[in-house]
Amino acid sequence: MSFMEKLRYAAQQNNSLVCVGLDPDRERIPESLSVLEFNKAIIDATADLVCAYKPNFAFYEALGSEGLDALKQTVKCVPRNIPVIGDAKRGDIGNTARAYARAIFDYFECDAATVNPYLGFDSVEPFLQYQDKGVFILCRTSNAGALDFQSLNCQTASGNRSLFEIVAQKASDWNKHGNIGLVVGATYPEELKLVRQSHPEMPLLIPGVGAQGGDLELTIRYGVDAQGQGARINSSRQIIYAGKGKDFAQAARKAAAELREQINHFRTTTPSR
Repeated sequence: MSFMEKLRYAAQQNNSLVCVGLDPDRERIPESLSVLEFNKAIIDATADLVCAYKPNFAFYEALGSEGLDALKQTVKCVPRNIPVIGDAKRGDIGNTARAYARAIFDYFECDAATVNPYLGFDSVEPFLQYQDKGVFILCRTSNAGALDFQSLNCQTASGNRSLFEIVAQKASDWNKHGNIGLVVGATYPEELKLVRQSHPEMPLLIPGVGAQGGDLELTIRYGVDAQGQGARINSSRQIIYAGKGKDFAQAARKAAAELREQINHFRTTTPSR
């Protein structure tokens, strides 16, 4: 089953657009648990409520070899019908990009990766060659510093366009195997709306809801496709650190269930675009 097939299946099976970010912070994990034990408890508690999991590589790399092993084993803990998005944000020249792609897809066995397109097509192509894997290209990210570059007005043959619009169009042009999606933050709803209108069928990975303050109702209104699908709403800290005690996994389950319920409510009640 390809990544896109698995993504659609999990969303339909669990009636969910919730993607849980597995971003372990040693200072927030119960001292008695390893990173792997913490992650496994979160996965076991939420697997019937989500459409994907998204481990952020930085949190594992910061722990050295122990963290990298925990990442590899965490991926194995996820049920096979639920996709894992390796949030590594890689981007480098072609030879190095090939090594990054092998690491994410072959060694860690993730179903998809986040990729930085700043170096252009040859930095993205090695990931695209894995036709059964997903590639989410950074387009309009959720952080405040995104304004430094992504909204710059650029002159093109068809007129002036923001840089993030050009990135989205390039990603669409590169999408020969149908395995590309875009990362577009919930914190910029008007830009999210513009990307969805321009690329109505492209899957969107949407961070920024929860701790970063993105508006959930607008995110659903502007982010989903015509079928009420096509958007994967990521939440990390809001879910995995919902509880601080021994019942942290139950608290995470409650938070994931509440987010799914809110998303599904807005999917049925918000006006069409």
